[in-house]
Amino acid sequence: MQIQAPCVVTLIWRLEDAHGQLIDDLTEPMEFFYGGDDLFEKVESVLVGQQPGFTATVHLEPEAAFGLYDANLVFFEERGLFPDEIQPGMQFEGPPEGSQTPDLPADVIYNVTEVYESHVVLDGNHPLAGIALVLQLEVRDVREATEEEIAQRSVGEAGASLISLAPASTTLH
Repeated sequence: MQIQAPCVVTLIWRLEDAHGQLIDDLTEPMEFFYGGDDLFEKVESVLVGQQPGFTATVHLEPEAAFGLYDANLVFFEERGLFPDEIQPGMQFEGPPEGSQTPDLPADVIYNVTEVYESHVVLDGNHPLAGIALVLQLEVRDVREATEEEIAQRSVGEAGASLISLAPASTTLH
């Protein structure tokens, strides 16, 4: 079967930054929904029409991957707005209740980058924002998507996603 939307592709890959530093090494094959929300547009454009066994190296500029770094998404808030156990690496969906920083998007995951006695530094950028990437991938399998996968535009309940790839961290909520 050739890759065409909608379908499910099984991939392995090696993801590095532009300097060759390893970010992710997916050695166990994983399924992704093609034609939905699981893969970057540029990755899909390389895969269209291909079959199992296809390999490629895809160069992704920040705009085609996790976006440019936005300094406006870095801010600090009073330490008292956070739980006692707050530490770098934790995440919050939306700014904390009582936030004093105006106009922060509510639908962004904010990463705690630093914790001080009086304040906490948060960053709403994806951890890989602003970074050019090199993705070496191999197609292991292609299959038809189920009706459920087509409806949710992703594979599985949470949906495996290259788009959401990020270093592991602790999530508070």
